[in-house]
Amino acid sequence: MRQALVLGFVAVFAAGPWPQAAAQTEDEVNAEFEKFRAVLEQDNPAELWEVKGEELWKTPRGPKNASLEKCDLGLGPGMVKGAYVQMPRYFADVDRVMDAEARIVHCMITLQGFTYAELAKAPFSSATRTPDPVSIVTYVAAQSAGMKLAPSQSHPKEKEAYTLGKEIFNFRGGPWDFSCASCHGLEGKKRIRTQLLPNFANPATAIAAVQAWPGYRMTGGVMHSLQWRLSDCFRQQRLPKPDYASETLSLLLTYLTVNASGHVYKGPGIKR
Repeated sequence: MRQALVLGFVAVFAAGPWPQAAAQTEDEVNAEFEKFRAVLEQDNPAELWEVKGEELWKTPRGPKNASLEKCDLGLGPGMVKGAYVQMPRYFADVDRVMDAEARIVHCMITLQGFTYAELAKAPFSSATRTPDPVSIVTYVAAQSAGMKLAPSQSHPKEKEAYTLGKEIFNFRGGPWDFSCASCHGLEGKKRIRTQLLPNFANPATAIAAVQAWPGYRMTGGVMHSLQWRLSDCFRQQRLPKPDYASETLSLLLTYLTVNASGHVYKGPGIKR
């Protein structure tokens, strides 16, 4: 069954060019890919990073030789289960809203003694290296699989973060006068190449912004986090990239995640 679906997926993409593929509609092509994804996710390679992330969470490391088991992700020190779906959220100790990866980086600095400079030097996965925060956020995210997204909006700064995140989402700039909304703020079946572009401003489809992240990238064989995805979106807009784990990214993630509230988060997934 698995071999048949994989071969079928390959056949679809070999049949191009897309506009002339009279045998299949765009919906049918997308359905073929979703079947292919479902098969792969039965044995998702992301599990390897979950295991590594758990080890990194529990192992004493860094200049302070401490684990992350006292890291407070919002539910109390060391409490991981259910934390991911309730973030981004406000943290009183830093007086700001943080997403999961930003919070983990904060804990690695404050509890373990790592410096921001060393964590931010090469923060995203390459062909030969997966940064530790990516593995850790994969582990943390996996502990919320099957739960509904429920980021808090009770604190004034959480509400402010949503408003500012919306402004960032709709801000147009750069040589192409693009915004996040240029691709992900419109209804209809918009595409870049074969990639569907859901409307992240619509609560009905906003789950696509956060679902399956962190994600195993099939075309690269590595794990990527949402920090990487958003940073790459800024690059595609030809805008300056935000600093790693910056407040800008946490604000944008607040807007995207709050819009997706109530949807079930399925855990780390697979991306093209």
